[in-house]
Amino acid sequence: MAWMDQFDNDAIRIHLLIVVFIGALLGLAGWLWQIQVLRSSEFESSLDRQSMRRVRIPASRGRVFDRKGLCLVDNRPSYCITIYVEDLRQSRESNTVNRIDTTIREMAAIFGRERQVSREDIVRHIRKRRPLPLLAWQDVDAPMLARWAEFCGSREGVEISVYPQRVHKQGRMAVHLLGYVGWLDVDSSEPYHYTLPDMEGKSGIERTLNDRLSGVAGGSLIRVDASGFRHAEENVIEPIGGEDVVLTIDGKIQKKMDELLEGFRGAAVLVDPRNGDVLAMSSAPSYDPEVIKSVEDYAREITGNPQHPEINRAIAGLYPPGSIFKPVVALAALHEGRITPATTAECPGYYMVGNLRFNCWLKTGHGPLALRKGLEQSCNVYFCTIGQLCGYEAIDAMARQFGLGMKTGIELDGELAGLVPDDEWKRRAMGEGWRKGDTCNLSIGQGALLVTPLQMAMVAAALANGGTLYRPRLVLHGDAVRKALQMRDLAGETAWPPDVFEEGQVVRKIDCSAGDFQRVREGMYDVVESPTGTGKRARVEGFPMAGKTGTAEFGVKSEHKRYTWMTVFGPFDAPRYALAMVIEEGESGGLTTAPLVRQLMETIVAMENESRSNLTLGGVVP
Repeated sequence: MAWMDQFDNDAIRIHLLIVVFIGALLGLAGWLWQIQVLRSSEFESSLDRQSMRRVRIPASRGRVFDRKGLCLVDNRPSYCITIYVEDLRQSRESNTVNRIDTTIREMAAIFGRERQVSREDIVRHIRKRRPLPLLAWQDVDAPMLARWAEFCGSREGVEISVYPQRVHKQGRMAVHLLGYVGWLDVDSSEPYHYTLPDMEGKSGIERTLNDRLSGVAGGSLIRVDASGFRHAEENVIEPIGGEDVVLTIDGKIQKKMDELLEGFRGAAVLVDPRNGDVLAMSSAPSYDPEVIKSVEDYAREITGNPQHPEINRAIAGLYPPGSIFKPVVALAALHEGRITPATTAECPGYYMVGNLRFNCWLKTGHGPLALRKGLEQSCNVYFCTIGQLCGYEAIDAMARQFGLGMKTGIELDGELAGLVPDDEWKRRAMGEGWRKGDTCNLSIGQGALLVTPLQMAMVAAALANGGTLYRPRLVLHGDAVRKALQMRDLAGETAWPPDVFEEGQVVRKIDCSAGDFQRVREGMYDVVESPTGTGKRARVEGFPMAGKTGTAEFGVKSEHKRYTWMTVFGPFDAPRYALAMVIEEGESGGLTTAPLVRQLMETIVAMENESRSNLTLGGVVP
């Protein structure tokens, strides 16, 4: 029967189909069991990797203190609204920029605040700083934080983050010495999805000691879902904070020096002649370091300013020294045996070399005078005379013994070496040999001779201590400093010791006799302490000092522009301070710079007297 055969065939097909379906379901179940049970750990690990974000956590930078425990640079928390670019990324860059720009515009309307980043900033960030969150607003205040929490807290890819902000505790004080920081350039080779903004030193101590101040970064893993929402932070490795640094400068002296230079263009450096410690270093004009966070900020605040506040004139300002160079010339002539302290020269008010006339500042002339009076009166004729007697080679050699024409090696970038000209240099630069007129210019500190204020402070220190040239030092390193930092952290600022003294690094002993140094020092003593000395306006009652004024012309002669100098050291019998100060476009060293020197030294003397009084009241007799 045909119909029965057809029925049997259909039944067989149905049964076969059922068997195939059951087999497929069993196979699927087995496959799912294998994935979910047997291989679950493997796929869970893969899922974790896909849903975790590696974040680099920057370390807080070390603090900077002065020698007496005054905090100069510290950190403070800064609340920022950050946008995680990757969470808002679209298929095309332009769409990503549009989405981020719209997000910022909408939040700006909610906050009622101006935007801090432009569309161009967004494009630049995506192209150059992709691993970094975009800082849409920095230093957010409490009302803005409240509005964010109320209206924006659930926005995708937007968070409140807390970053350390560098803060100069004493304002602009010592800004060129301390320097400023900016955001660290992103290293794309680091194994992180996000690198939170980190700071690095861009100038000054912040730059040269960046490795010590930076510390060691930490990291964490943040679990996120498919939309980028952050659920938990895991495996946190805490960053290690940077090392605290103690500088040689005295904050009170530094503050006074900065105040005195305000309104001028110039520089000043005060050092300890016993070991080369830099007690204060100022350059004017200055700038606000806390507004400089990027190349763009630097260009906006600094570039194009005709006063050039970015230059640290103390180490990178090159000036002809004028008459403050004359003690070096006197030592050269004495050392060569070409003069004695009694050797005289007749000053009619000018000195002739062929047809060249070199005027003395006293047009009527000083008459006959020897070394001590020649220094006191800063007589150009006297020094042209002894310069010709000993020759430029001797002056050149003595200048180089004092460290001129070379960098001092201070712990700062950007130092310039200056120039001590000689025959070889002149032939190379001007195509002609050395002449007697060049020797006269060199003898009175003018012509091609160029120095920095730091170099002349070290010259003054070497004259003060009798011929030891130290390397200038800005950072204290000894055990006493480490203990002081520990004491400060445990017991507060009052636990800091009154002062720290460390032996200095000797560069060389200057090849001159003690007698020659003493003769020159006596003439410099009269510069300040004699009623007729050119530096008498720097005199401080009860604090005898030696010094030298200087005035050097520059620019167009008819404009009568002058660099006005003064160097001093004191107290005379046992010097603890040596100073060099230059003011651009002053009247003269004696009229412009000497009164500023007096005010600074009066402050120092008052500080010393107060310190002695405090020690006596405390039961300790100094």
